[in-house]
Amino acid sequence: MGDCIVVQQRLRKFVGDRVRSSDRLYNLVKSVENRVELLRHSVGHGFPAIIRPRPYKIMIAVTAQCNSRCKGCRYGRDFMPGHQLEWPMVRDLLDDAKAAGFYSIRLYGGEPLLHKDLTRMIEYCVQIGLRPYVTTNGALLEQRIDDLVRAGLRDITVGFYGVGEEYNRYTQRAGLFERVERGITALRERHGDTVELQMNWLLMRQTATLEAFHSALAFAERFDMSMRVDLIHYSLPYFQEGDDRQLQFVPEDRPAIERVVAEMIKLKRADPTRLQHTLEGLRSIPDWLLRGPDMKIPCTAYEMIWVGPDGTVQMCYVTFKLGNLHQTRLRDLLFNASHKCAARDAFQLNCPNCHCSSNERIMRDAPSRRHYAKPGRVDNGVVANP
Repeated sequence: MGDCIVVQQRLRKFVGDRVRSSDRLYNLVKSVENRVELLRHSVGHGFPAIIRPRPYKIMIAVTAQCNSRCKGCRYGRDFMPGHQLEWPMVRDLLDDAKAAGFYSIRLYGGEPLLHKDLTRMIEYCVQIGLRPYVTTNGALLEQRIDDLVRAGLRDITVGFYGVGEEYNRYTQRAGLFERVERGITALRERHGDTVELQMNWLLMRQTATLEAFHSALAFAERFDMSMRVDLIHYSLPYFQEGDDRQLQFVPEDRPAIERVVAEMIKLKRADPTRLQHTLEGLRSIPDWLLRGPDMKIPCTAYEMIWVGPDGTVQMCYVTFKLGNLHQTRLRDLLFNASHKCAARDAFQLNCPNCHCSSNERIMRDAPSRRHYAKPGRVDNGVVANP
């Protein structure tokens, strides 16, 4: 069964590599794929045995070290403190990932640019035909971007929590925003559009304002970045909600959320490629933020693997532990009985039910897709009463 999945994933990568340069072809292929997965999920409701591991992306937290102290994150403090993955282990991990049909490799942390071997990891990914990208806060880009680009890095996503002092307050690091701004400026000045940049804008109580959204959008437009909206979490093991749950939303926040979502919908219609979400996914955001685990929409975690800086291997960021690289190679943790059981359990939400991949989950669940396909009051700028 594992060999069949490997062949499918290699075919998926082959097609993807050839349509990425054309937005029209890429969107067409993506639409076809979504329809196939929509059918798979529809059948899976009645016959969950059809849901099997189909991993193509691996999220590797290469280090727990961080140069920020974000209010919503425990990295750099008490989450796997002092741990990082050493180069020989990462090399074996990448070899096993390649052999198993993975092709999308996310290198993050913590702050991955603090890892001395990050450039070597990028270079090796490219050498063996994997597609790496790095998620960073951007503060060290000015110092490291040249080596990373030479190694073959072409995709970067940047965590974004506000502009100026708003950013510094959240990260609890004076002057950090200015370093981020200099880093991204250096990237564009030295390497132009060689590197694709995506802003991962965090939607939390403090950023749920039109001013905050427009400021983030202006920054993204200035540096030719696409945008993805990350929703404030409630179940990630390295997440924290801030003092008195200050980062989390409460039901009374629905009008504020809907005002921001209305602006996102306007942006999506005016500039379709800026936001990396569908209209259906955008309309679902208020419900994901306020209903949380009560959003009973099957999960797609069977498509991924997460590796922590201490070597932990899980089928998702939150749960479904499969083993540890210090004891077992990745190749021996995939497609076995535990992995198959985890895939079915994730689909059936036998888990904390986080909102990771919320947009993809909406688009693959027929009832949810139909529900959020209907333009509602948010589309027209009409928000709920507080």
